[in-house]
Amino acid sequence: MSESLSLLLPLMLIFLAAGLVKGVTGMGLPTVAMGLLVTLMSPVAAAALLVIPSLVSNVWQCLAGPATVRLLRRLWPMVLGILVGTLSSAAVLVRVEPSWSAFGLGCALLLYAGYALFAPALALPSRWEPGLSPLVGLVTGLITGATGVFVMPAVPYLQALRLDKDELVQALGLSFTVSTLALAGGLLLQGAFHVEQLGLSALAVVPALLGMWLGQAIRARLSARLFRRFFLWFLILLGLELISRPFF
Repeated sequence: MSESLSLLLPLMLIFLAAGLVKGVTGMGLPTVAMGLLVTLMSPVAAAALLVIPSLVSNVWQCLAGPATVRLLRRLWPMVLGILVGTLSSAAVLVRVEPSWSAFGLGCALLLYAGYALFAPALALPSRWEPGLSPLVGLVTGLITGATGVFVMPAVPYLQALRLDKDELVQALGLSFTVSTLALAGGLLLQGAFHVEQLGLSALAVVPALLGMWLGQAIRARLSARLFRRFFLWFLILLGLELISRPFF
């Protein structure tokens, strides 16, 4: 208990920073929080702390518009794939040696940041969607369960569907909400959720929401595109540090 209390200030600062990134860019809270938390604790402990702040922020994003039901009807194969994949791979996050879990997390961060920085925008033909949706969901779930990162390949896939801006925001919220719930379920099944972590996770909602509010205020005065590039390069540096851990 005393160890957790000694970590309280850095944990709150991490969630404040992660919320700020989400406020400016519209996404990134789980990714930033997970990447920074593993500098202080094991990936499985970090994933447990992430659950409630991620759920609160993403449920709001998912429901902030009229398209929730329509998107769920369209994307349910991806949603189902996320659930199956995450529950199937959560044991990896719990049982693998922490430095190798951090290695997997680092790879996921590098993959996402590299794609976001350098890959061209894609547009998928609608006829591909029925086959791709469950596959994308399954792969996203497998990566989520093993690393605690929700973004690949769901984010580029949803962007490639050419949804309008508001629908894309809601679709991302839906994907992240399902990923968060599935990850929580996987950790619970593996016995990796503890009451103490749940309390800290709930407490982290406050700095996360404060960070989002600050980020939204900053967005009006700052180039969101430039901020996003700095954020992605930061993820690359963090990913490189994480993948080096098993070798030093």
